[in-house]
Amino acid sequence: MTLVLVPIAFSSFLLALSGALMPGPVLTVTISESTRRGASTGPLIMLGHGILELVLVAALLTGLGPFLSREEVFIVVALIGGAFLLWIAWSMFRGLPRLRLEQEEVEESPRNLVLAGILLSLANPYWLIWWATIGLGYIMHSVRFGLPGVAAFYVGHILADLAWYSFVSFGIARGRHLFSDRSYRMLVGACAGFLVLFAGYFLYTGIERLV
Repeated sequence: MTLVLVPIAFSSFLLALSGALMPGPVLTVTISESTRRGASTGPLIMLGHGILELVLVAALLTGLGPFLSREEVFIVVALIGGAFLLWIAWSMFRGLPRLRLEQEEVEESPRNLVLAGILLSLANPYWLIWWATIGLGYIMHSVRFGLPGVAAFYVGHILADLAWYSFVSFGIARGRHLFSDRSYRMLVGACAGFLVLFAGYFLYTGIERLV
């Protein structure tokens, strides 16, 4: 079983890291608050983000179990998820020349960073689209290995978010000496290439079952 769970967790980590790297409301608040609250900002925001995603995973498993096991659902999710991954990768490649870590500060400072992680995630429509397509497809794959498979997927996913946002907070709190815009672009470009591979896998499995 371990030989199956490790690849699930590792691939889930890489897939989640690709999404975590892109600028958005969560990253904006993490950067702006890290200058005032220090390196604990990222982990606290990710705690709220992780709680929300755990609730979502549980809801998908308990309420949509029979729905997830249907062959036609797998095909649709695989095809839509693959197309969505390609679109994200294309957007990442296109935005590389102007990609920077600097973000505009938010007007108001959230008092509770854990709650901020929950609310900022809910306010991001791309987060909902990700879970409705890519996340759902990966849960469908992981659930075949029971609760350990789903746990491996979730742990890998949340560790990617936690690692990146903790690194950002630490870097911002200690100054801009640990991470440059050029390094950021290189990392995003590598993840965009990884997304293309994942898109090909999703599209291939969807088309294979369709025909």
